[in-house]
Amino acid sequence: MASSDERPGPYPARNGAENQPPGDPETMKTVMIDKGAAMMQSLKPIKQMSLHLCSFACYGHDPSRQIEVNFYVHRLNQDFLQCAVYDSNSSNTHLIGVEYIVSERLFEALSPEEQKLWHSHDYEIQTGLLVTPRVPELVAKPELQNIAKTYGKFWCTWQTDRGDKLPLGAPALMVSPQDVNMGKIKPGLLKKRDDEYGISTESLKASRVDIMGLERKNPMADYWVHHGKGLAVDILETEMKKLAPFP
Repeated sequence: MASSDERPGPYPARNGAENQPPGDPETMKTVMIDKGAAMMQSLKPIKQMSLHLCSFACYGHDPSRQIEVNFYVHRLNQDFLQCAVYDSNSSNTHLIGVEYIVSERLFEALSPEEQKLWHSHDYEIQTGLLVTPRVPELVAKPELQNIAKTYGKFWCTWQTDRGDKLPLGAPALMVSPQDVNMGKIKPGLLKKRDDEYGISTESLKASRVDIMGLERKNPMADYWVHHGKGLAVDILETEMKKLAPFP
């Protein structure tokens, strides 16, 4: 299945949970194994996640399909961040994809074909769409200023918004909200997020008038806005490469 609007067939959950994948509840043995492993293993990559961002994303082949996204960020250096993306911040959330974030300097070194896959972040920060839950705006502002000058590439691997009970089909390339008709986040989706965190996007927007974006936004990023073409992934059958025979 391509990253299209075609819905997969119904896949009923055996445990009866509407938003959970099919499967039996955890056994006590599994719970004890997990707790024991957590005590003995370092889990170093997960512990490097030091920042929670909440925003919205649109499907690159259909920006009218919009979702709330929660990014858990691991900073590898000042120019590169890697994020695990979830559809909520609850304990039973779904891991729906991954986003990579690079500085303007790294982005400009990419080929034009690669740049087409990336989106800018300044609009969603300046308009208050991207927030740092439970972190005061004054504390978060320096980081928001940094991210406003970056580009991201976000692959969604689980389209939970269309009711998929499992990660089905090809990954979908996601784009960021933009100041164009199809890129503006739906009021109902925005209100749901604001109510959950007790914030006002409009108030945040007013407080961010001094956050500056990219000085020269590359027109290859946000490709759908500048060129009117979306990008989608299809699975194609192909001949496998064969190993050369051993001498």
